[in-house]
Amino acid sequence: MRFRLPHPLVLLLGAVGIAAALTWILPAGEYERRTDAASGREVVVAGTYHRVDQTPVGVAAAVMAVPRGIIEGADIIVVVLLVGGAFALLDATGALGRLVGSLVGRTKRPRTVVIVISIAFATLGALENMHEEIIALVPVLLVLSRGLGFGAITSLAMSLGAAVVGSAFGPTNPFQTGIALRFAELPAMSMPALRFGLFGAAVAVWIAWTLFMTSRDDVRPDVTAPASEPATKRDVLLLTLLIVPFIPYVIGVMRYDWGFNELSALFLVAGFAVGLVSGRNLSATAAEFLKGMEVMLAASLFIGVARAISVVFTDGHIIDTIVHGLATPLAHLPGMVAAMMMVPMHAVLHIPVTSVSGHAVLTMPIMAPLSDLLGVSRDAAVIAYQTGAGLMDALTPTSGALLAMLLAARVSYGRWMRFAVPGMLLVAVVGMIGIALAS
Repeated sequence: MRFRLPHPLVLLLGAVGIAAALTWILPAGEYERRTDAASGREVVVAGTYHRVDQTPVGVAAAVMAVPRGIIEGADIIVVVLLVGGAFALLDATGALGRLVGSLVGRTKRPRTVVIVISIAFATLGALENMHEEIIALVPVLLVLSRGLGFGAITSLAMSLGAAVVGSAFGPTNPFQTGIALRFAELPAMSMPALRFGLFGAAVAVWIAWTLFMTSRDDVRPDVTAPASEPATKRDVLLLTLLIVPFIPYVIGVMRYDWGFNELSALFLVAGFAVGLVSGRNLSATAAEFLKGMEVMLAASLFIGVARAISVVFTDGHIIDTIVHGLATPLAHLPGMVAAMMMVPMHAVLHIPVTSVSGHAVLTMPIMAPLSDLLGVSRDAAVIAYQTGAGLMDALTPTSGALLAMLLAARVSYGRWMRFAVPGMLLVAVVGMIGIALAS
């Protein structure tokens, strides 16, 4: 009998239970922290780990962690609902189907479309760490992939996979590279030639893997075919109304420290604009907007439940214990070996710490001084973080966003792992080469 993983919600709730159990097993401990004046973030002070009183999380507290996690993830949940509602509203107008149908009907090189879309998502990942926003786009990409003759895996590879690779190696990504460089006390564009080279090589490797596997991506007749009617100028205008918000958002992220709340506000306006331009009145637009949000409810809930895992670890005071336990053995290894071993260390740590920015704030103040002791550059330590933590965004089973995308594409976690793990390992080789060059 073939083993099947449980429903994503059950998987996440089980992870919350495991996290609670670990608070009874692992010793509680903490690093001292200081406030970074520029960012206002609390950062750890290397070499200050110490034991604290055990605070195990019981059954009642673990259950309470779920609504607390939903509250902590409210900004991401709202953006998923509003972006998803806006695209569902666009789909209800019939514009998406006609646009996708026109694209599929005109292209004679489907692999070229895969390359172009992959580069676009990789670029968005490099610019603004695009991840949760993809959830709302999965149904559209799924129809496009089917129309091109490929399957659900290809739709995820050219969106989720490409965005993760782009985010991990994007030299200007403020949520990964930018934060890691800052807390490693390096300039914002440290070793630019190497970083841009790694970005190009990593994206090229992922696209090559995607194209290599397209022939094995089963096309299943469970998705409606693209509309056969020709697209109209109004269809193009409606799609433009939902693409335009990404432009000020990317600029805002890079210059004005914008976050998910600003993106939510932009799509609230864009959603109503789509409804009104399509000929609906305000009441009909609001009703259709809310109907579209209903489709994204499960995806939003996954994100909140995933946050509950970190809530439990924090309540139990074992996050720092895990970091200390993973980092300490590296000090006894030869410099280059230790630098390479930072990659799997970050990968393992990213399972309980699913936020890449939070991961950087937690680990880089420790790993940067450790790299000095090991005789390797701090740039190598940052690239190790990018490779280990960044690429795990496409793999970690505690990521609510990842599970939501898989659910939307009707792809099981196991099926995605069989495709994504070999590809991400190939991309990780690029990161390993970068570590060697930066050392």
